[in-house]
Amino acid sequence: MAAKNPARYYPLHHFILLPLTLLMVIYTIRRYANLAGDDSELSRLWFSLAAVTLLFFVALVMLRQHYALTLQDRLARLEVRQRYFELSGQRFATLEKDLSLKQILTLRLAGDQELPTLAQAATREKLTPKDIMARINDFQLDTMRV
Repeated sequence: MAAKNPARYYPLHHFILLPLTLLMVIYTIRRYANLAGDDSELSRLWFSLAAVTLLFFVALVMLRQHYALTLQDRLARLEVRQRYFELSGQRFATLEKDLSLKQILTLRLAGDQELPTLAQAATREKLTPKDIMARINDFQLDTMRV
């Protein structure tokens, strides 16, 4: 039974930069729409500003999430490596090369008692993340993932 993680907000990004950029996108598009069809320098200027602010808005939305998740994936992989070593006394690298990132992230949710055997079963039986989740009895909720 998988639990959903609550949303987290970064106030500067979510409540200041994104809304202001979105307002700027709307404003510049409306200004351009009033001048559209004119082959004037002012029309081209508003079109350029609208395009730039729209690209900036998309970049703000995509980059923040992308970087945060990439870093978290890397840390989660290291966490599973460390836990597996502490629990089994063996390196996780031999199993890790046969596992996808999604499988590793799912294994992270397993309790200490079941992690080593579940990791071995995941590689041996080629379990999907959904199959791994179904086998977890001691579910460790991840409340810190973005």
